[in-house]
Amino acid sequence: MRLTVGVCEDDPALRRVVRHALELDGHEVLLAHNGAEAMNRFVTGAGLDVVVMDIGLPDADGRDVCQALQAAGQEAPVLFLTALDAAHHRLSGFRAGGDDYVTKPFEIKELLARVTVLGRRGRQQRQVAPRADGTGLVLDAAAHTLRVADREVPLSPTEFRMLAAIAARPGEVVRRRAVIGAAWPDGAVVSDNTVDSLMRRVRTKLAEVGSPATIETVRGVGYRIQHAGGTPG
Repeated sequence: MRLTVGVCEDDPALRRVVRHALELDGHEVLLAHNGAEAMNRFVTGAGLDVVVMDIGLPDADGRDVCQALQAAGQEAPVLFLTALDAAHHRLSGFRAGGDDYVTKPFEIKELLARVTVLGRRGRQQRQVAPRADGTGLVLDAAAHTLRVADREVPLSPTEFRMLAAIAARPGEVVRRRAVIGAAWPDGAVVSDNTVDSLMRRVRTKLAEVGSPATIETVRGVGYRIQHAGGTPG
């Protein structure tokens, strides 16, 4: 099966090795060396089947880049590369929308096998459940900003991750615990008042940039983002 794989890795030597191995395996490779380049190149029209994302990028956390890509409509499964092997690091990657995790140093054959499995699974999921329309939001993982058209506002890292977790699934109800898991470290004790206060700030910033999207609270469950004037589910 021939796949189109986006690889975001800042180490030039490792980037060359991964690219060469993927191409020898019959895949097409699209490269990025940092988070900003990944956001520019790994857009929804790039036709990616899998994204291989380094977590320790020079300009951004790869987990934030993953969330921003998914909020922009990129549906390709994400495999994280990282030197961090503690359980809480792995969990944070999954909660940020990652699908698999490989710790450096790794065997290139294992990476190729995992990419193939993710690519096959991703194609099957897209055929069964096409994604809903996006919300028009642009999240910058390096600057932690929200942009709509030519208007932009800064977000705190926590606000960014909360909004990205919800915006990555337009029209769906995202459970409150999933939003907390994406925005705070594993095991963090987060009060309801803190979550509610930050969500109000996120809504205010959506209004500041004139976003057509609103965040609806589904009482007792979580949150749903949709275009203003949309019919609640």
